[in-house]
Amino acid sequence: MTLPTTPPAPAPAPTPMGKGTLSRQLVLRTTALVALVTVALSMFTALASFQILQQQLDSRLESAIERPAFRSRPGSTGTNTGTDEQTSPGDPGGSGLIRVDATLGQDAAGNLVVTLYRDPTRPDSISRATVVQLLAAVANRVNAAPFTVRVNGGGLYRVQVRTDANSVTTMVGLPYSEVTSPMTSQLVMAGLLTIGAVVLSYVAARRVVETSLRPLTRLAATANQVSNLPLESGEGLVPIRVAPQDANPASEVGQVGLAFNHMLDNVENALAVRHRSETKVRQFVADASHELRNPLASIRGYAELTRRGSEELPEDAAHALGRIEAESERMSALVQDLLLLARLDSEPTLDLQPTDVTELVLNAVSDARAASSERTWGLDLPEDPVTARADAHRLHQVVANLLANARTHTPPGTRVETTLRAEGGWAVISVTDNGPGVPEEIRDSVFERFTRADSSRVRQAGGSSTGLGLAIVSAVVNAHGGQVLLDSAPGHTTFSIRIPLA
Repeated sequence: MTLPTTPPAPAPAPTPMGKGTLSRQLVLRTTALVALVTVALSMFTALASFQILQQQLDSRLESAIERPAFRSRPGSTGTNTGTDEQTSPGDPGGSGLIRVDATLGQDAAGNLVVTLYRDPTRPDSISRATVVQLLAAVANRVNAAPFTVRVNGGGLYRVQVRTDANSVTTMVGLPYSEVTSPMTSQLVMAGLLTIGAVVLSYVAARRVVETSLRPLTRLAATANQVSNLPLESGEGLVPIRVAPQDANPASEVGQVGLAFNHMLDNVENALAVRHRSETKVRQFVADASHELRNPLASIRGYAELTRRGSEELPEDAAHALGRIEAESERMSALVQDLLLLARLDSEPTLDLQPTDVTELVLNAVSDARAASSERTWGLDLPEDPVTARADAHRLHQVVANLLANARTHTPPGTRVETTLRAEGGWAVISVTDNGPGVPEEIRDSVFERFTRADSSRVRQAGGSSTGLGLAIVSAVVNAHGGQVLLDSAPGHTTFSIRIPLA
């Protein structure tokens, strides 16, 4: 497990129009809506145009079929060359007309017999036989509404068949291209206009959305700036606020900005109260520790004087004096630790000088080996000296505290390995043991004050722990601008510190 001494950096701001952003969703949904409406309007317009064009074509069919035709004797093949309206069938709406005037009957075998009154009116591309076959094919739809058929050589035709009072059947047809050609042109134009409208709506929506969301973007930037402020210590001042133009309650974003400013005010007030409370506690601890030093020294001195001044003391009295001396020494050490933490909290002044870390670690391990021969003390030093910019006295105290922590919380026979290496501009000191490990439930708070792990890491018989050793390690290393790391599992625990090289 790693315990960073600084809070994690905030997530980077999302890229404009990036995946998952609000601006992207708004632009895409707006564009999709415009595309849907445009396509729906185009389809409605096309359908209406189709109906109008087909009705116009049917009206022309009606006009053409109602015009009287020149009639010769049945079976005649003569043509009408006159121009009089009463003798020319004509096409009131344009070329391409098909017109057949004939009588329909049956022969003895029951076959349909078509008797023409005149030569059919037809375009050159359609043969006379084709026209006659067409009439025979649609004879069953006499007096029906206009309908569409395919004519060989002429494509689609709109056709109507009608029989008058003289039993003369007239078939009139007009090319359906007069409907399909305008519709094709209209659909192509509608498609181009739809594409243009979608592109234009995308560009316009993106511009409008980006402009509208700029206050929200500035609000997010303000939040990122606040998240980078060192609020974990100090007076907790939050000098950043949302700009007044982005905190106008007249808009939704302005309401968020105003609420954000109120939240920052509350946070700043809470941090100020916390800072004042912590300052009072630190001052109380410093004053109490300072005032306790002299009484504790007096108690320890009088106890030692009494024990030495009396040649014979009862056994229980001698034991009591020994306990008084031991507890007064423990209390004196606790007071010194509290004073050190109070000084580091209020004004972490260190005498930073180029320090030979190799010699410092060697001396600390030698002291630990002399203090406890029941453990195996290993040492791994680099061939070249490692020099760091550090306060030699405080750094020695850090290494001694880590070794004392391993000695206090591991059983006899444990191997404690201390290593030193230079790595990427840092002097890295690691203390590793194969003891029971740090309990998982306290790993996140192991460097806090008065945290103890006696439930798992075995206490040395007769040893003592104030719960301040690792807190001092963290405070001193942080004052050096370094880092403290912990990696622990059953059978393997490593405390590492990183100090900048000189």
